[in-house]
Amino acid sequence: MKPIKSGELWLDDKGVHVNAHGGGMLVYDDTYYWYGENKCDSTSAAMVGIMCYSSRNLTDWKNEGVVLPVEMNDTTSDIIQGCIMERPKVIYNEKTKKFVMWFHLELKGKGYSAARSACAVSDSPVGPFQYIGSLRPNAGKLPFDMTEEQKAVFDTLNLENFKEWWTPEWREAIAKGLFVKRDLEGGQMARDMQLFVDDDGKAYHIFSSEDNLTLHVAELSDDYLSHTGKYARIAPCGHNEAPAIFKKDGTYWLITSGCTGWDPNEARMFSAPSIWGPWTQHPNPCVGPKSEITFGGQSTYVLNIPGKKDAYMFMADIWRPKHPSDARYIWLPVQFKEGTPVIEWMDSWTLDYFDKQE
Repeated sequence: MKPIKSGELWLDDKGVHVNAHGGGMLVYDDTYYWYGENKCDSTSAAMVGIMCYSSRNLTDWKNEGVVLPVEMNDTTSDIIQGCIMERPKVIYNEKTKKFVMWFHLELKGKGYSAARSACAVSDSPVGPFQYIGSLRPNAGKLPFDMTEEQKAVFDTLNLENFKEWWTPEWREAIAKGLFVKRDLEGGQMARDMQLFVDDDGKAYHIFSSEDNLTLHVAELSDDYLSHTGKYARIAPCGHNEAPAIFKKDGTYWLITSGCTGWDPNEARMFSAPSIWGPWTQHPNPCVGPKSEITFGGQSTYVLNIPGKKDAYMFMADIWRPKHPSDARYIWLPVQFKEGTPVIEWMDSWTLDYFDKQE
């Protein structure tokens, strides 16, 4: 059994560093499928598209190629070469037998102003994925759990009164829904994102919204291809991104990061008895050297490893914006101490770590 060594070069079956950044994992038919951003040597813009790699053991990776390529010629396409395609996640729909991908999309030449969610679908885990389109989620919809009292306050909010950012008054207004109101008609901003399928088959889209100030958790339709309009806010004005969610013993756990661009910061953790909350914040789950900067990385996914009891693996990226393709990966086992997740740095470990914990 090969060890997992975080931060080192991970070579695929062709001897090339795995190029699947900001990624997520799908387990299907006893195979791990790792989807991620193809990063070039000099830009973080999408010049190739979304990659897929497959493995039976999480250490030997077969390059399955580009499963959703950028559009090279159609300049009207959302995913024309040079756009930004980030944090792709793929889930399998048991009812439709389709593999559904969502990712964060920014339109070419527009920086990070579009803040859209994009969807694609395939009959196979290794693609090709058919691009469906992009949008800002939940246009015209208020959070389903907003009370009548909160709605009354929401109705009084006016952007003109809060032109100066970061004041206590502005923060309070954000928490009450100032930017939700701003974006109500066109849909809510959606950047760093995650997908989660619950035990009942319901799927959820968790994303940084409101200029990355507030996380949203939004219910997806039965076919996973659209939003139902039911959503709630997590940690209003908490400034969280890079959400990674998992569920253990009926409790939902959410690991996030702060917003410091490409620079690493201290991980955050929340828990809730329901996907809809209420969410409680906990201390940083990371322990050990560089734990205050998440070991130099940023969360992207937590994988529940099948066939092993309480086996969860934390996945993160060590971003290298000056040489994007050389970004490295951090994969570490999630330990549970008195029921609370803990992520401890290990230079090297193998999957039989979880067998020893039982």
